Amino acid sequence: MNLLGIDVGTSGVKTALLTAHGEMLASSYREYNEQHPEPGYAELDSWKIWEHVKDAIREVTIHPGASEVVALSISSMGEAVVPISKDRKILGHSIMHFDMRGEEFLDSLTPLFENRMLYNINGNTFGNQYTLTKLKWIKTHQPDLYHKTYKFLHWSGFIAFMLGAEPAVDYSLANRTLLFDLKTKEWSDDLLRKAELDREKLPRTVPSGTVIGTISQQMAAELNLPVNTSIVSGAHDQCANAVGCGVIDSGNAVFGMGTFLCITPVFEQPKMAEVMIPHGISTEHHAVPGRYVSFLYNQGGILVKWFRDTFAAAEYKTVQAQGKNIYQVLFAEIPEEPSNLFVLPHFTASGPPNFINNSSGVITGLHLETTRGEILKGIIECANFYLKEIVDDLPETGISIKEYRAVGGGAQSDAWVQLSADIFGRPFVRPVITEAGALGAAIMAGVGSGVYGSYPDGVNAMVKLESTFEPDLQKSRQYQEKFAKYQQLFPVMSDFLHD
Repeated sequence: MNLLGIDVGTSGVKTALLTAHGEMLASSYREYNEQHPEPGYAELDSWKIWEHVKDAIREVTIHPGASEVVALSISSMGEAVVPISKDRKILGHSIMHFDMRGEEFLDSLTPLFENRMLYNINGNTFGNQYTLTKLKWIKTHQPDLYHKTYKFLHWSGFIAFMLGAEPAVDYSLANRTLLFDLKTKEWSDDLLRKAELDREKLPRTVPSGTVIGTISQQMAAELNLPVNTSIVSGAHDQCANAVGCGVIDSGNAVFGMGTFLCITPVFEQPKMAEVMIPHGISTEHHAVPGRYVSFLYNQGGILVKWFRDTFAAAEYKTVQAQGKNIYQVLFAEIPEEPSNLFVLPHFTASGPPNFINNSSGVITGLHLETTRGEILKGIIECANFYLKEIVDDLPETGISIKEYRAVGGGAQSDAWVQLSADIFGRPFVRPVITEAGALGAAIMAGVGSGVYGSYPDGVNAMVKLESTFEPDLQKSRQYQEKFAKYQQLFPVMSDFLHD
C-alpha cells in the first residue's frame, strides 16, 4: 500500500509518493509566482497552477508504485480561495492573503468584529489578511463572479474537488476565513450575517483525515492513479508540516523554513483571548484531534528568494541548468561568526504581532568590504530575531517550546538550522524528509483511509529523524547581545519606513 501527499504552497507545489512505512518512492516540485495585475494586488492564476499540480502528480506517478496508491490528501496555503462552478470549472484567479483588496471594508466591519468577541468564536483577530474581506471585495466589485460561483474552495479542497471529491474544507483551513466557529466546528451564522456573506457559497466543514470522495475515472486515467484511490481531507500547510515531522503533542513546535518562516507550537486547550491578543497569536485546530496550534511567522523565505534573484540571478540559471542547488552555493559563502549587519525584514507585509502592511525593509552596517554571504546571513539572522521577539513572550500565554523540528527547503542547510538553534537557544531536530507538508498530507491520507489507526501510528510509521542541532552557547550569547540591538531598530526607523 502506498500513499500520495500533495502540498500546494504560495510559491510552489510539492508531491510525494511514499510507502506506508515512510520510504520515499518519488517526489517532484513545480515553482510558480504570484501575479500583480495592479499595484497592491497579488493573486495566483488558478488555471495555470492546476496544470502545475497535475504535472507534479504525473511526475511521481511514472513510478511503478503509483499503481498501489490507496489514498491521497492535500495540504495547502491558508486564506486564499478559488471560485469554482458545480461542474468543476475554474471561474477566477485566487486572491492572496497579502493582497490589498478588501481594505476598504476594514473601517465599517471592525466595530462588528470586535477583537475579543471574534477571538472567542474564531481564534483570530480581525484583519484584511483573511478570506472574509476578499469575499466581500468579490461580492462588491465582481458581483457576477460571486453569484455564479458554486463554492469558494481553499486550495486543498479545490484540488480535491477537481480530482473528484465533494466540496469540503477541513477545520484548520476553515479557521483562516474568520467565518468559522472554533468550538462548534461549523460556519458561524453570526459571523456570516455580520459579514453579509452567504453560507451556501462555502463547502461543508470536516476534520482533517476524512474521506471526501474517490478520484474520478477521468483524473485517474489522466494522472496514472488507481480508479478507487480515496481522497482524504487535508489541512492548512503548517498543520500538515507539523504532522509530517511528528509535532503532534504540546511542548514541541515546527520551525518551517519555506516561503514563510513559521513557528507552529502545539497545545491542548484553546487559550484565553486576553492573553493571546496582545501578542497577535491565533488559535487554530491542529490536523490532530484534540490539539490546537498557533502561528508565528514572517516572509523570511521570500527574502532569501529575493536575495537569490537579486544577488545571484545569472548564477542561479547556470547552476539550475547543471542540476545543482543554488542555495548550497550561496550558503557556502556565509561567514562563520554572526554578521555585522542588521536587517529589518519588512520588505513585504509582516506577520504577528503587528501585521504591518506599509513598512519597508532596512539593511544597516554595509561597508565596501561587505560580502553577499554576509548580507544573506544578516537577512536570516534578523528574520529569526523578528520571531524571537514573539517567542520570548510565549510563557505569558501558557505555551512552551522545548524543541523545534526544522522542515522546508531551508532545513536542508546545516548552516541555517544551526544558526536558528543558536538564536533561539533550543535544540533543532531535522527529520530525514524535510518537505514535511507533503509527508504530513500522506499521513493524513493513511489515517483517513484506515492504513493507520491513529495519527501517532502514522507518525511512528512515517517520520524518521536525521540530526539534532544543539545551540552553541558562545554564539547564543553573541546573538542575545545582537538581538538586544535589533530590538531598537524598528522603533528608531519606523517614522521613515512607511510607504
